[in-house]
Amino acid sequence: MSAETKPGGGRHVMIVAGEASGDLHGAGLVRAMRQLDPDLRFSGMGGRELRAAGVEILVDAAGLAVVGLIEVLSHLGDILRARRSLIAHLHSDRPDLLILIDYPDFNLLLAARAKRLGIPILYYISPQVWAWRKGRVRTIRRLVNRMLVILPFEREFYARHGVAVDFVGHPLVDTVQAALEREEFARLHGIDPARTLVGLLPGSRRKEVGALLPVFLSAAERLEQAHPGRCTFLIPQASTIDRGQLDRAGLAAVADRLDVRVISDDRYSMMAACDAVVAATGTVILELALLGTPTVAAYRISPHTYWMGRLLIRQIEYFTLVNLIAGREVIPELLQDAANPERIAHELERLLEDDNRRRQMQAGLAEVRDRLGEPGAAERAAAIALQLLDEGVEGSDVDGEAPVDESTIELPIDGTLDLHAFRPG
Repeated sequence: MSAETKPGGGRHVMIVAGEASGDLHGAGLVRAMRQLDPDLRFSGMGGRELRAAGVEILVDAAGLAVVGLIEVLSHLGDILRARRSLIAHLHSDRPDLLILIDYPDFNLLLAARAKRLGIPILYYISPQVWAWRKGRVRTIRRLVNRMLVILPFEREFYARHGVAVDFVGHPLVDTVQAALEREEFARLHGIDPARTLVGLLPGSRRKEVGALLPVFLSAAERLEQAHPGRCTFLIPQASTIDRGQLDRAGLAAVADRLDVRVISDDRYSMMAACDAVVAATGTVILELALLGTPTVAAYRISPHTYWMGRLLIRQIEYFTLVNLIAGREVIPELLQDAANPERIAHELERLLEDDNRRRQMQAGLAEVRDRLGEPGAAERAAAIALQLLDEGVEGSDVDGEAPVDESTIELPIDGTLDLHAFRPG
């Protein structure tokens, strides 16, 4: 298929992201592609970041990133309408390239239709098929022309399964930087820089905050009892959480016993300033690694969901990307009953008091940081996307396989279980 110039612009790229992180990283890719070809025209599914990057938003992804069986079922109509709308645009305004970002079940259904139309497919930011439902890699091999991965061990996984794959580095390497030095951050927020700074990061979702913040605060009280007047505890306030929710989760109850500061800005500067942090599993763990901050990872979910998750996910030894990338335990992972105040306080105490333990962890974090690649992930991904655009594909069956049967691809229920703790972050 030769690249045709569409009315009103240059070559047309459809980009599809279903979650906030995909929206953010997709926007970086769009900007990098426009640096190489300013005439490119983009449309697709996403949120405010892709819109701000100049993408024509055909479907707003805000209502589609849901977690939990009830939530997925209640939004299934929206999900199916979104798919139909994008398929209609594949036919009516056929793109020269389809870029998919994570969100696998939805995106693989869309890829099946694009494959039949002979549209080249680039997958940027792999779904975590190496962690669970590994059989999806066969579908990816049949549908996707090029897979771009951001984690170093993913390249070997896909290559072993016959998928054309490139490791482009992690986009967080470009963005995770502290704007302020520790002393400057402390002065700005009225904190004595001589105090020990301990971060309490319970997550950005209400359920997480309700489950984890009381436990983190109890651990903080144990540190305070062991070292009176030594620590200032820092809690970043996510945009999705208001102060009242923090207070109801236990912050108001300890205000007279702990020196706790809620920080609503300077997030990376705060994280870098901390001497130690306890954090919910998720992307924040990788951000802390990039900043070199000694960390304890913790998470709690319902026992039912936990055991279902353990049955589904048997292939991985660790639950944080830091440990998966290192291939060993760099940071402690406290899940379920282990995520208790006594154990969290003990692990934080080790980081604050044991210089050898602290140095070992920081060396491990530096190793992980090095393995995530050099800055410029979006630019490297953009160069490959432009190469695929220039090459195009011939016909609908690029690799000579039989046409894809869309009925064999599961419905978009990747979030059916609340498996946040089981999706390494």
